[in-house]
Amino acid sequence: MWITEDKQTIPTAQDSLPGRSEAVKISGIHHVNGRSIVAPFPAGCEEIVLGLGCFWGAERLFWPLPGVMATAVGYAGGHTPNPTYEETCTGKTGHTEVVRVIFDPTVIGLPEILRASFEAHDPTQGMRQGNDIGNQYRSAIFHVDEAQCEIIEKGLADYQQALDQSGLGRITTEVAPLTEFYYAEEYHQQYLAKNPGGYCGLKGTGISCPIG
Repeated sequence: MWITEDKQTIPTAQDSLPGRSEAVKISGIHHVNGRSIVAPFPAGCEEIVLGLGCFWGAERLFWPLPGVMATAVGYAGGHTPNPTYEETCTGKTGHTEVVRVIFDPTVIGLPEILRASFEAHDPTQGMRQGNDIGNQYRSAIFHVDEAQCEIIEKGLADYQQALDQSGLGRITTEVAPLTEFYYAEEYHQQYLAKNPGGYCGLKGTGISCPIG
């Protein structure tokens, strides 16, 4: 297995692991609510892909929210096609661990989902979350259209103001268009529902987010 010398930098495409053409095989069924976690999704639903540290705890944050139809964990933001978990942990894929959130915008809006994300992790830590260190733990938001981008930028500005008032650091959250979401292995999907005593590294700043 290849290990990057500095897991807190993102490798170039040339320096990333080659990956594979075959996608990981998953059941496609949400372990908690029984809905499909693969497309097609119900008409009118929207999606957002969020990175806020280890995806086990991050996914559990979203699936109980009213209006969230499905969640899935995976990898995004890097170069390696169809990476494995072990490859992602080397830091040589460029991907961060993410949660794909499918939601009904008539029940819950993107601002409310962003607020839940911001308050559950520390978006000022760069390539880490707490003791989880590496580019696969970086804070990130991958949007699917420009309308989402405008909401995200305003939310980040509003939360930065709240953090500034509390003397905390600058937000390092990566914001980019979603180019590809790669599903994580089946055992990672809804992991904390299958393993209630499993690891959850989520820890926020304690500062309320004024959006939503």
